[in-house]
Amino acid sequence: MQTSIYRIIDANFNRSREACRVMEEFARFVLCSKPLAARAKQLRHKISSAAAQLDSKKMLAARESDKDPGAGLEVFGQMKRTGGEDVFAAAAKRLPEALRVLAETAQTISPESAGEFEKARFQAYTLEKDIARALNAREKFENVRLYVLLDAAEETGFEKMLSAALKGGADCIQLRAKNQDAAFVYRLACILARRCREAGAVSIVNDRPDIAVSSGADGVHLGLADVPAEVLRDISTRPMVLGLTTHNIPELEDAIKQGADYVGIGPFAQTQTKPGLTPSGLTYIKEAVKHLQGSGVYHTAIGGINAGSIPQLREAGVRCAAVSSAVTKADNPEKAAKELKNLLLL
Repeated sequence: MQTSIYRIIDANFNRSREACRVMEEFARFVLCSKPLAARAKQLRHKISSAAAQLDSKKMLAARESDKDPGAGLEVFGQMKRTGGEDVFAAAAKRLPEALRVLAETAQTISPESAGEFEKARFQAYTLEKDIARALNAREKFENVRLYVLLDAAEETGFEKMLSAALKGGADCIQLRAKNQDAAFVYRLACILARRCREAGAVSIVNDRPDIAVSSGADGVHLGLADVPAEVLRDISTRPMVLGLTTHNIPELEDAIKQGADYVGIGPFAQTQTKPGLTPSGLTYIKEAVKHLQGSGVYHTAIGGINAGSIPQLREAGVRCAAVSSAVTKADNPEKAAKELKNLLLL
């Protein structure tokens, strides 16, 4: 009977490491996220350390791959892999299943290793969730180039400006409503979410995770003095995009640790929205773009940006730029948005 137990352990040890490696490669090459890939690698080594407490010679001796009745077994409705996401999803489900088997069977031989396998199983659940969240952010934000910030005004004026920005090619719209009545902000957020959904754009609510969640918006952007980032994760009932403001490298590193999906980097130039902030010009923006490489976190340059700024921002490695007055105060907002979008696509 013990030989059969070792055979089960050997098979599921290999299965768990293989699944973990698939998740690691997905995080590394699809999401380009060094932190998530590192976590998958660490988990793989944790599983190996737990297995090292068992007799590896007995595990190998019990292996009979050529006689395995489950080899090549297929069932009706078995998941078909049609893309990278399917490959990740299959591996993410296979990993905790194998770890559960390991925890149960290893209990008969080594309670200590069984306990480690059980801990790894719960880490696998969290890793799956975080990679899935990063995948959602990638789907939403990877192709965002023109990000337009709209201040809350009366409803008709907001809808008119929103329409112009979307027709002009805006990929992401943020509703910014400082010191406004919550009911009013909620109405505008619902309009924003619906119109962006229809146009295939991303909808972001500034400062208010509660309104972002309840309105159906795609995400929320939080400043340095706003509620902590984990508030969004605590109250959201679906994957949502989290954006955080940064003005320097320490703030950028903190934003990455908080789980930001994208960060605002700037201000590039003096802005009427936040006149008290000293512009960083291209200095911080260049540093931030370089620092973000391999992090899996997207960026948008922000602060006093107009059409004349785009060429030098693009040369600095900027892929996405956030604008406000360059569109909202233009004689023809739709035309202004189109010009900005075309410059960002060059």
